[in-house]
Amino acid sequence: MYKFTTLYRRVDDLDALETFFATTHLPLAEQLPGLVKTEVSRVLGQPTGESRFHLGYELYFESRAAFDKAMKSRPGVELMVNLIPWVEARLLTWFYAEPFEEEAGLHGRDEEE
Repeated sequence: MYKFTTLYRRVDDLDALETFFATTHLPLAEQLPGLVKTEVSRVLGQPTGESRFHLGYELYFESRAAFDKAMKSRPGVELMVNLIPWVEARLLTWFYAEPFEEEAGLHGRDEEE
């Protein structure tokens, strides 16, 4: 599995951010060939209080090759063109990751607990 994550920073005009996400980012991402799953997260805060982030969006692909192919498609190119101004304004952070899952609490715990 291969994941592309975008994190939108909190901005003064949250309506503009939400409008861009709903009318541009989301529809273009949903057209990406090979997209397996998406996940949207509204950031509620962090342990020390308010977070500098407002929204996270994760796109899952079977592999790096599938992701690369999706980014070369028409919706992939259009998505990148529309996201670059947000990155250049330092309002968006993006990264790639290879996620894996583990069952919680099974490592290093006594089974009798």
